[in-house]
Amino acid sequence: MLEAIYKSPSALLLYTGGLFGLTFPLGKMASQAGVPPIVWAMVISLGAVIFIAPDLWRRRDFKIPRGRVLQYVLISGLVSFALVNVMIFALIPELGAGQVGLMFALSPVFTLALSVLFRLKGVSPLGVLGIVFGLVGACVVVLGRDGAFAGINPWALLGLALPMVLAAGNIYRTLHWPEGEHPASLAFWSQGAALIGLIIAQFVLYGAIPLSKFGVIPTVTAIQLVSAALIFPAYFRLQHLGGPLLLSQTGYVAAATSLFSATLFLGERYSTVTWAGAGLVFFGIALTILAQSKVSLRRSRV
Repeated sequence: MLEAIYKSPSALLLYTGGLFGLTFPLGKMASQAGVPPIVWAMVISLGAVIFIAPDLWRRRDFKIPRGRVLQYVLISGLVSFALVNVMIFALIPELGAGQVGLMFALSPVFTLALSVLFRLKGVSPLGVLGIVFGLVGACVVVLGRDGAFAGINPWALLGLALPMVLAAGNIYRTLHWPEGEHPASLAFWSQGAALIGLIIAQFVLYGAIPLSKFGVIPTVTAIQLVSAALIFPAYFRLQHLGGPLLLSQTGYVAAATSLFSATLFLGERYSTVTWAGAGLVFFGIALTILAQSKVSLRRSRV
């Protein structure tokens, strides 16, 4: 089944975005158990490292990165993953898991803007329309979080930095992708760099890692470890096949997943305005998948 998913950009989009969406409610559970944001971000990177390593060893692709590859995995790991995950888990206690998931969904718009700036290959008009609907929906959610457009939560404004960092990472990884490198290898070393950076930051800031906190939520920790292992090889594969714009739209799928899972399993409640915005996000996802399907069909006829 995974082989079929890995061959289809649209399937990878849904698969990766869906798994990302689980990260937000799991992060809220960790926060409620007292796990600091930096430490929970370590869990994600650790999961990727532990589970990807045996596959690399089996394929004899376990080579130490050097030169441009080393630069690539360091920047990708520290900015795209370590920094992004810390931001996510710091914002969740203030905004809620579903809300942060929808902030995550703004990344396609910033990615599109940067793609135009760097003259990268664009998407079809239908794909752009999907991005626009997703943007409108996400803005409706941000502005109407408390049931009406009564005011803007300062934490929501701070959360706008999240999609900006995500977009910058998407463009960087596209422009500097090391030719000939396997996506799983890049995922492993990027997450390894993120893990080391997070460990150093935790010790510098707090002097220790509170491992006892994980004893309160062993099942949640295990689910997050496995989820991270499944996400990142597919994430880098999607980057390689679909480019930065399609990759960025995992944010829309993640937003949909996080909103529903936070409502069902965490008891979060959202206003009619929020659900209306979410509906626009979902419509944007549908247009994106339709656009990608048309691109794939045209390629198959060539």
